[in-house]
Amino acid sequence: MNLVIKMLITAIAVLLLAEILPGVEVQSFMSAVWVAIVLAFLRVFAKPLIILFTLPLTILTLGLFLFVINACIILLADTLVSGFEVNGFWWALFFSLFLSGIQSWAFSLVRDKKQNLS
Repeated sequence: MNLVIKMLITAIAVLLLAEILPGVEVQSFMSAVWVAIVLAFLRVFAKPLIILFTLPLTILTLGLFLFVINACIILLADTLVSGFEVNGFWWALFFSLFLSGIQSWAFSLVRDKKQNLS
């Protein structure tokens, strides 16, 4: 159940960011749900491999290369999901930064509510 809630939060965040950022477009709520699902799979399977292969560069840049990896994950999701469009690397970078911030904030609210109920 927690996974479904996190996917819905991510989908809503994707829709919100598509409205705010002019370089990001989402056609429908279902496209945003697919973006959330694809991003979850890419973050679980592709991102660790990319980090492993680029570890020397990540260490050399003191971790700043992870921002580039996050933007590339967003661009990869752009190519995999029809109805989701990101216009370039910089918009993908801004999108990933804002999405991470919104997810951190929203997931903490969900976690706090769950702890208060116990």
